[in-house]
Amino acid sequence: MSDTTLFSILESSSHPDFSALYRRLGIRQIEFHSMRKVMSELKRQRPDIVVAEFFYGFANNYAGINISNLDVLLFSLQKYAPETRVIVLVEKAEREYVDKLNEIFPLYAVLVQPVQASKLERLLEGKDESDEKQ
Repeated sequence: MSDTTLFSILESSSHPDFSALYRRLGIRQIEFHSMRKVMSELKRQRPDIVVAEFFYGFANNYAGINISNLDVLLFSLQKYAPETRVIVLVEKAEREYVDKLNEIFPLYAVLVQPVQASKLERLLEGKDESDEKQ
């Protein structure tokens, strides 16, 4: 997987650390701790893969206009990097809401937390044909 670039968006402490897996697979990982920095970098380089957590907008600034924390990123990916594979990590309680997002933006895969490194590895290698792959 050399020359593969992965944007890892770490917006919470619950985001698993898969950096050792990415290194082992030869994937160049770029970590971001804010969506603003991701958006800025997206204009400079196109990732092959994005791994990010999904947070549904219940009664916050996402409600009404956006479904989740990922909406703006996904709109931008359509413009700057439409071929990027997006892997979403989600808590079990919010899993049902990811489908709303997937109706608008095709996601590559949705993984329910806690995510096993082996499951993510199969997805990254294109070997996973489970229901989690969209």
